[in-house]
Amino acid sequence: MKFVVALLSNPAILLGLVACIGLIAQKGKTGTDVIKGTIKTIVGFVIFQGGASMITASLQKFNKLFQTGFHIHGVIAAPEAATAAAQTHYGFVVSVVLILGFVFNLIFARITPFKNIFFTGGHSLFFACVLGLILKSYGMNDFWSCVLGGAILGFCSGALPELCQPFMRKITGGDQQAIGHFNMIGYALSGCVGLLFKKHADETTENIHFPKFMSLFKDFIIGVAILMLILFYAATLAAGEAYTTKVSGGVQWLVFPMIQAFNFTAGMSILMYGVGMFLEELTNAFVSISTKFIPGSRPALDVPTIFPYAPTAVLVGFISSYTAGLVAIVIMLALHFSTVIIPAAHICFFSGGASAIFGNSTGGWRGAIAGSFVMGLLLAFLPLVLMPTFQHMGISGSTFPNVDYNVIGIFLKGVLNLF
Repeated sequence: MKFVVALLSNPAILLGLVACIGLIAQKGKTGTDVIKGTIKTIVGFVIFQGGASMITASLQKFNKLFQTGFHIHGVIAAPEAATAAAQTHYGFVVSVVLILGFVFNLIFARITPFKNIFFTGGHSLFFACVLGLILKSYGMNDFWSCVLGGAILGFCSGALPELCQPFMRKITGGDQQAIGHFNMIGYALSGCVGLLFKKHADETTENIHFPKFMSLFKDFIIGVAILMLILFYAATLAAGEAYTTKVSGGVQWLVFPMIQAFNFTAGMSILMYGVGMFLEELTNAFVSISTKFIPGSRPALDVPTIFPYAPTAVLVGFISSYTAGLVAIVIMLALHFSTVIIPAAHICFFSGGASAIFGNSTGGWRGAIAGSFVMGLLLAFLPLVLMPTFQHMGISGSTFPNVDYNVIGIFLKGVLNLF
């Protein structure tokens, strides 16, 4: 059991196995070709994960500095702590839902029009926690919690990417790849919000005409570095020397934000390189898989795989969605909410950045700003609905922010209430 859970939670190995099967199925591929393609897929994805980890680590430090510097207190909208607690209390159910979710995903891809095979193992694990917690909260036994949870996870893994596919065809120029990141209802909504500005669709984020003094921002990596330097120094100066020194682990407090900004930028460069390395091999492997085993199937992959198509939109989306999260805090405080959701910078970066790409594809830079702002509001307010259920099940001080977890979770609770 532990081996299977570990395998399904490690997308690099899982994608490597898929690439291996696809390459073996291709006529004319030698053993050397199969080994090279498999290793290239695994290594490329590990590089991709390494870049994402560097980005996440830097933004988590930014979270601490920002919250302390600006005296914001509440529940941080990040799923890692909630997942750890769910696995501690309901580890068996969560593990089996995860395994059955992948099996059901393959079955649904084979027998239904939803041909997407979901490969973002971390998000599947988070969703398995949400489903397991809700089903167990209604007193359901382990057997039915596992079966129903696995079936729902498998269906959502195949069906929800379909909502995004019309926009993905515009973004990527093809139909070979789907999004595998459980904010897909939000991404599709961002694309629809962008349609409100469809007459400006040609004015994309990638064609923004910067003033001469801002010409540095035409280079994506340089633009990332400058933006993160500004954000980190603003948070650091607000937090002060004593707290920054505590967070930095002894690094001089005014040097620390510079290091973190450049770590973030390096992580982005690494991530982009990894995407290019594994995506071509995996796409070629899926040609054989879709022909021989699951006709018409496509891989549903994590959102950074679309970042190269509109990198400037990613920065726009990060700022817009994070701003929406801060606006949501003001609203919650003004209305005296019992719980205040604090936006997590790393969640806003990946989810807001992807939302902006979807909004940008249909409404240019206006769609990018509006679509990611709506995503930021959803990430802030939706978790409030399910938090009482999670607290009742022993999950406190953290929550699952993603749109799909909450929309499907709220719908599931509504159905269970009928019985």
